[in-house]
Amino acid sequence: MQRIESAIEKAVKFRRHGIFISETFDLARTQAREAIQKGITPFPVAVKDCFLTNTANTTCASQMLENYCAPVNATIVERIVANGGCIIGKTNLDEFCMGTSSALGHFGPVKSAVKEEDSPDDWIIPGGSSGGSAVAVQAGIVDLALGSDTGGSTRNPAAFNGIYGLKPTYGVLSRYGLIPLVNSLDSPSILATSAEKCWKYLEIMTSKGIDAADSTSVTLPEESKESSRISSLKGLKVGIPIEYHNECLSEDAWRHWNRIVGILKREGAIVRVISLPTTKYSLACYSVIAAADVASNMARYDSVAYGHRSEKNESTYEMYATSRSESLNTVVRRRIFAGNYFLMKQYRKLYLDKALKVRRLITDEMLAAFNEVDILVTPTATGPAPKYSQLRDTLFSKEDDDDYFTQAANLVGIPAISIPVGRSDEDGLPIGVQLMANRLNDRALCDVAQILSGII
Repeated sequence: MQRIESAIEKAVKFRRHGIFISETFDLARTQAREAIQKGITPFPVAVKDCFLTNTANTTCASQMLENYCAPVNATIVERIVANGGCIIGKTNLDEFCMGTSSALGHFGPVKSAVKEEDSPDDWIIPGGSSGGSAVAVQAGIVDLALGSDTGGSTRNPAAFNGIYGLKPTYGVLSRYGLIPLVNSLDSPSILATSAEKCWKYLEIMTSKGIDAADSTSVTLPEESKESSRISSLKGLKVGIPIEYHNECLSEDAWRHWNRIVGILKREGAIVRVISLPTTKYSLACYSVIAAADVASNMARYDSVAYGHRSEKNESTYEMYATSRSESLNTVVRRRIFAGNYFLMKQYRKLYLDKALKVRRLITDEMLAAFNEVDILVTPTATGPAPKYSQLRDTLFSKEDDDDYFTQAANLVGIPAISIPVGRSDEDGLPIGVQLMANRLNDRALCDVAQILSGII
């Protein structure tokens, strides 16, 4: 119980960072007492506000869902609470998970706790869209924060905040109760202070196996949990994709990536440079597929059954149009427009069908690489987190640059983890490196991340 009270005190202390949209302190206390009565040790948890909870509003950081409370809990929320998790609050994010800064939500931006500044322009962005969850872990408020990852939305803030962010194999964590962004790419994910804890919480949330409520749910093979354990880096086959050393990569990110490669070699890993030529198409491929899914998924928000409803509702059409215009931000509306364009009959073959074919090429190429290597090692982002002023100066174009390193794992459905490896020279901000493994090799991935972290 003391750990829960300590988490609540820290959450109050860091309120000005905009971490939580909803604070659920009384709920956490109740869950802690129930856990203790069952003989379970309670621990604090933060839940990204795109997972359904029936005890607090689920807003997706949008005016559209500002007052929406779901009738059910997400499956992974149910499972983590049943094993002692106590929900401290619902964390802030980019509206409907569309962004990599956590600056684009209806309830205001999230501010990193890595480095505090007086001027709002000098605040460091926490990354996104799971920025609130990442800061909750980095600030020491919770042991576990749930995030979602569609193109890097957990790994990016993990790198920017100097913590660990695990995106499991697609389907390993149930998507039931996760408000969808891109159905074929979305993956519930974990933010924690170590790779070992990432695996611990992954096991808790997969302990009951396949979720019948999620048709894409899969389970990790039982034998993989032990037989694929890795106790040493000696003999590990590591691939370094040459395409990830591009013009966007900063000197800091390159230096730490190169240093990690050197450590792997020193520890006896077999390191080889490989080529993944289709990587350069992943950003465009992702953008088309994501926009098409966004347009489809966002169509449900028509303000009839639930959601923000405009006072200008003289006709049904006007209600639809004004309600969505008033309650969805520019980024969300832009993606809806783009998605509808790609879904039009005359453009579907030209864009969406080609993007799906390119996705198959990217998938085949990366899976073939795992016939030769056990792990891929790449940067997580172009460099350390920028300031809010820098982000505005570039009109948020840096978001696409950072996505370049993370999107392929979602397109292919493989597990990936970002681990902290050092700091930038100029500002002392965290730098992350990404490890990727073949499908369902989540256990081995976490082992390598944990061993490597102990050596750095």
